[in-house]
Amino acid sequence: MILTKGCEYGLRSMLYLSLRETDEYVSVREIGESLDISPTFLTKVFQELNDAGLVDSRRGRYGGVTLARDPTSITLYEIVAAVDGESLFQECVLGLPGCGEEKPCPLHQEWTHQRDQLELMFRRVTLKQMAGRAVDRDIRITAESIASRVIPSVGKDAK
Repeated sequence: MILTKGCEYGLRSMLYLSLRETDEYVSVREIGESLDISPTFLTKVFQELNDAGLVDSRRGRYGGVTLARDPTSITLYEIVAAVDGESLFQECVLGLPGCGEEKPCPLHQEWTHQRDQLELMFRRVTLKQMAGRAVDRDIRITAESIASRVIPSVGKDAK
């Protein structure tokens, strides 16, 4: 996959938060257990999301993380950029320095087109849209569970 594991986990975790009906803080441990992701690794991902202003975090007994903004205003692009940076949308797929129109790599033409389409899709799709698809189509967000079973309180009008 083009995205790092951290970015995949960031996308899934943000989806998990957007599927919740409350804005209450959720422990990273609970999210990790629900999504079968190491809480230690997930803590690092949430630090990046927090630094980007996508989640709020709170320490202590009633601490955890929650979305910093409404899921209608958070795009997948913002999540990817926060965790993996914007290089996916700017660099050569083969990692060759100086790849461009004047000195293209063997995949330059194809990759440039696909990269632009990928960026456009990530910029257009919001967490709200992704959550709606998960619920409406009963799509899974874990290896074994589906959205409506992972978070039982989810309804059609989820956040």
